[in-house]
Amino acid sequence: MFSKKKILMVDDETINLDFFDVMLTKLGFIIDKAENGVEALEKVKKSIPDLIILDNIMPKMSGWEVTKTLKADPKYREIPIIMFSAMDDAKDKVEGFELGIDDYITKPYNFSVVFARIRAVLRNRELLRQIGTRDSRLSLAEELNIDIKEKADSFLKSMDELDEAILMLSDDNLDRPRFVHLIKEKTASVRKNIAELDAHIERTVMEWDNLKKKEMSLQTLENDIRHDARPVEA
Repeated sequence: MFSKKKILMVDDETINLDFFDVMLTKLGFIIDKAENGVEALEKVKKSIPDLIILDNIMPKMSGWEVTKTLKADPKYREIPIIMFSAMDDAKDKVEGFELGIDDYITKPYNFSVVFARIRAVLRNRELLRQIGTRDSRLSLAEELNIDIKEKADSFLKSMDELDEAILMLSDDNLDRPRFVHLIKEKTASVRKNIAELDAHIERTVMEWDNLKKKEMSLQTLENDIRHDARPVEA
């Protein structure tokens, strides 16, 4: 069963909200609606959507202002945004992309094209999350590798010191209490390094497994975004 993506539709025209509500709900999305930018921000705070489809020209708060507010907040800046606008000016499009929107669609629009772009934005965002997850796993592996190297160097140093201590046994003037103390000190250091390395390995394996659960194959990702229903021409 595919997970349902939640889309927040923001438009001051009720007819547009109702149209997308019906069409996207049929395609398997969960739709929430807002009639202006202020209401949109309130709904985002209550429940973070997977995607925001945002009209630019609205009362109270424009799409640009909503985008600036969201992108300035680390909690919401990763939410993908598709901007709708009646303006087909290159400057407006550039401004939108510089603000951080993921796509810009000029009205009037074709629903089939909008649906394709929704899928593309969701797929690209999920791919970025998967890349981030894999990067985290690589960082864990690199940290563990460095720790193993450092512990191995420490082990070898302790073994060399133990070898030197053993040679002291042939000395008739050996200070045995000091010798015993030295041996205990070195073995304790080795045990400590082993315990620390074991704990690091266990912690890394747990974090690795948690990250692994969040990963999915490219095919699974595509299937998760694709819906059985086909969009109709509008």
